[in-house]
Amino acid sequence: MKPDDEDINEQAPLTDTEEQEWLAVRRERLARERRRNLIIVSSVAIVALLVLIVVILRWRNSAPAEEAAAIVVSVKVAKVERQPISAPVSAVGTLFPRDKADVAAKISAQIRQMALLKNRVVHAGDVIAVLENRDLVAQRNEAVAALTQERANERSVVTGNIPQANAQDERALRDARAKVVNTRATYERRRVLYERGGISKKDLEASQLEVTTAEDEFRLAEQTVVLRTRSLNPNDRALAAARVAQAQQHLATLDAQLSYATIRAPITGVVTDQFQYQGEFAAAGGKLVTISDISQIIVKAPFADTVTGKLKVGDSVTVLPTDQSAGQMTGQVTLISRASDPTNRSVEVWVTLGNGAGQLRANGAAQITIAAQTKTDALVVPASAVTLDATNSDEGTVMVVDATNTAHETKVTIGIRTPDKIEIASGLQGGETVVIEGNYALPDGTKVEVAAEPSPEEK
Repeated sequence: MKPDDEDINEQAPLTDTEEQEWLAVRRERLARERRRNLIIVSSVAIVALLVLIVVILRWRNSAPAEEAAAIVVSVKVAKVERQPISAPVSAVGTLFPRDKADVAAKISAQIRQMALLKNRVVHAGDVIAVLENRDLVAQRNEAVAALTQERANERSVVTGNIPQANAQDERALRDARAKVVNTRATYERRRVLYERGGISKKDLEASQLEVTTAEDEFRLAEQTVVLRTRSLNPNDRALAAARVAQAQQHLATLDAQLSYATIRAPITGVVTDQFQYQGEFAAAGGKLVTISDISQIIVKAPFADTVTGKLKVGDSVTVLPTDQSAGQMTGQVTLISRASDPTNRSVEVWVTLGNGAGQLRANGAAQITIAAQTKTDALVVPASAVTLDATNSDEGTVMVVDATNTAHETKVTIGIRTPDKIEIASGLQGGETVVIEGNYALPDGTKVEVAAEPSPEEK
């Protein structure tokens, strides 16, 4: 057992060893007491600090509510109304001319005459270029001479090789025909006289014999001409006719090639591209210029197939050129493709615009906006009245002002969106007053004051 202070005082004096042991025990006891006291003080300090923090937090949370209850915020409001609304759907399209023609050379030749035509207006039938054609003119003259020769050969084969005999046969045929006519007339006169008793029957029979003889001579002359014609070789006649037709065809080919030397504009429009110039060699099939009729512009844009299902030809759309060459324009849907792109499920839509002033450029771009998902009776509020949970979220909040001019935060679900208006699908009933200006970070339960609308003079 370790002696305490009282025991030491009653006992005999301690030795040096016992005194050192007693001092060590006393120092250890004092150290334990100091540690215990330090732990108690630290615990009390921590508890006091926690209580202070709780008090400060409660004070801070209650201060804004009290301030909000005391502050009146000036806001602008609007009524929740039922009205039609349509969701605008936009797509970027490409501008195409109403008509386009690539003018090319049909023969290979040097360009003898061609002006600088880029950006110039040309009309259908205007001369675009003139090609070198002197060799074609010489070939045509040769073809004309060859055709004349072949026709002469054909006449020689058909009429025979003895022109004098042919002429005599033709003369005999004409004489026989005239004799038949004359004898028939004489016979008719004598028949009348015989009926009246003016001549005998013998004279009438003699006249009839003359008619028969004249007819036999006429038939003989005809057979002579036919036999002479048949005596010619049919193959020679066919060969001569074929040579004449070949010469005619060769001449027609040269006439066509000669006409190709003068190149004319097929349509009326603006020369948007010029590929060759005067003095250069134009190859057959090579493009010279491109002519575009931009009096009307067709904008071709891809829209989702779910949108085009509600479109029809004749619907009005708005078009805004991206290069700002013209302001917003109104056009009509003229074509909706019956095929869709399987890659992105889009359908090509054509919109026709008038471009009499020529402000729109071919191959430019424009944004087409159409109205889709139209509702005729929807709860609509100004777009500024809704604070969305996220940019693409379908949920948000509106601040509804009650009869005591207190703003209450109300959760809503939105439907169709436009730049100015938003449809409220659920959360409101219609007729409520909502804050459209001053609602950002407005606490729930805040007293508000509706700002007066400015007068027309102030506006």
